[in-house]
Amino acid sequence: MNFDVRQLRAFIAVAEHGSFTRAAAALNLSQPALTVQVRALEEALGLRLFDRNTRNVALTRLGRELLPELRRVLRELEALLDKTRQLARMAGGMVRIAVLPSFASSLLPDVIARFRAQHPEIGFALRDVIASGVTALTLAEEVDLGITGGPFEDAELELMLSSVDRMHAVFPSGHALDDGTSPSLAAVARHPLVLMSRATSVRAVVDAAIAAEGLVAEVAAEATYMSTAVGMVRAGMGIAILPETAMEIKALPMLRSAPIDDPRLARSISVIKRRGRTLPPASAAFLDHLGVAFDALDRSAM
Repeated sequence: MNFDVRQLRAFIAVAEHGSFTRAAAALNLSQPALTVQVRALEEALGLRLFDRNTRNVALTRLGRELLPELRRVLRELEALLDKTRQLARMAGGMVRIAVLPSFASSLLPDVIARFRAQHPEIGFALRDVIASGVTALTLAEEVDLGITGGPFEDAELELMLSSVDRMHAVFPSGHALDDGTSPSLAAVARHPLVLMSRATSVRAVVDAAIAAEGLVAEVAAEATYMSTAVGMVRAGMGIAILPETAMEIKALPMLRSAPIDDPRLARSISVIKRRGRTLPPASAAFLDHLGVAFDALDRSAM
């Protein structure tokens, strides 16, 4: 069965006006064009909808029975078309993002707020997960965009934007590192460390830098969440190494932070999507807003 919205509109107009001439005028069509649409619908359905003669036109019994059902079908199709048009011009829709928790709680809320000031009808569904979770959700197409840290090598993922996030040492006010300078990694590693879980992109960067420097670090504690790491620093357990974008490093007034003077202690931040997939219009527009934010992040790192 193959019919379209125009054929349904033609059938319903003739049924309501009781005349091909009046129906054609109502639809702003020529009468021959209207007749073609009705005949095409009859052929698609495999039955006659109207009895015609030179004087009048009337619905067949099956035409009368089908009229309310085809009206319903037309309403649903027109509603679907209207929704599709709205999505195409971003008059609605949802941006789905998987994102690192550090980025989700720092830069991303401001970017979303600025975007929604221009497009208040667009909603956001955020999944704040560690880097491996961002990759998995993006590959599974459960999200449109992923914001992840560290390198990714999956050929099914496409890099859309990139930036760099420097690592900071986080320590109590008055600590030996609290001298207004950027400490070296060796200076930081002289103290017990509070590090992120080995499953995180932050830990991968830190471990690689420590190994490259040939240092032996005392790991006092590991944490999955940055807020937990900051709490351990507050309790005096050690020095945390966290990304600059993490809002947790500024959360407690009794703590201080300083960028670590080591170019290896920088985490790449990447915006990714599934390769070969077209972004929905709302997500494509939001990607442009993210690009502006990444440019600002790059300038601040200079």
